[in-house]
Amino acid sequence: MKYHVLTLFPEMIEQGLNTSIIGRAISQNLISLDCINIRDYAGNKHMKVDDYPYGGGAGMVMQAEPVYSAYQAAVEKIGCRPRVIYVTPQGKVFNQRMAEKFAQEDNLLFLCGHYEGIDERVLEEIVTDYVSIGDYVLTGGELPAMVMIDAISRLVPGVLSNDESASTESFQDDLLEYPQYSRPAVWRGKAVPEVLLSGHHANIEAWRKEQSIERTRLRRPDLLEKRCR
Repeated sequence: MKYHVLTLFPEMIEQGLNTSIIGRAISQNLISLDCINIRDYAGNKHMKVDDYPYGGGAGMVMQAEPVYSAYQAAVEKIGCRPRVIYVTPQGKVFNQRMAEKFAQEDNLLFLCGHYEGIDERVLEEIVTDYVSIGDYVLTGGELPAMVMIDAISRLVPGVLSNDESASTESFQDDLLEYPQYSRPAVWRGKAVPEVLLSGHHANIEAWRKEQSIERTRLRRPDLLEKRCR
């Protein structure tokens, strides 16, 4: 999996992802990260990439040409037109199924906006997917891009030390994950459920499935409704 990120703040992306599991996956060449600074394609000595919006209004808008030039540079590196994810609160809300779909790509390009957004004309030209991480507004697209890259990367073979981990976590089959316990068996008077100490794998699996359904019913009933449709 090769990630390409068009951003005004490449150091933010690089510093955020070069740690922990994702950082290890990058160092092992299981995934790669290429951050392209849109300012490098500003075409002016002040590295200016924004201007006032036509029609008036607050804030500034990122101009089309620097974004398009940065995109063309990425396409030249990749050798083809990649799937382009524009990070925006106007997009479809990101979920596990979307992560699974994106994980099947060889290359993904994330476009991170700032200010009041990006000139619509370049979005129409290059974007394939409009994606949001929730119904709220952030100062830029870098944090949402990192969230999605993290979620997608966990599904790339070899990134997780235990391949089973990615298939048994929350949102698989639209269920939340069951409760987890570790040593000691009793902590501050609270004991680990006996079934987990029994060594009976069938009973353990049945208990976990039951707990997943109950936890989903209590915390995310909307997911159960989706399963019943």
